[in-house]
Amino acid sequence: MAVERIENMESSDEGVASTATAAAVQAVTYPIAPGSAVNVRSGPGTSYRIVRVLPEGSRVSIFCQRPGESVSGPYGTTSIWDNIADGEYISDAYVKTGSDGYVAPRCS
Repeated sequence: MAVERIENMESSDEGVASTATAAAVQAVTYPIAPGSAVNVRSGPGTSYRIVRVLPEGSRVSIFCQRPGESVSGPYGTTSIWDNIADGEYISDAYVKTGSDGYVAPRCS
């Protein structure tokens, strides 16, 4: 398993291992709800401006998550908002993560 290999590397390889781990985490994508075009907002709530709209069939990487306005969607009601790019958030109620909780670190 990759995690075991990284843990056993010498300290001079730590930077390479960290980069490989970060790239592996970023490669995970989640589908948005079928039949939905999703508003991407500048912050964790519907009062924030719409930055763009994700078309149906999109997949997103989640870099971090934060609490915000509660939203109801195809995957339930939640106050979790997913950061998908710098300054871009979508409600987790529209993302199929397989969990009702956090699946990424909390945004700082």
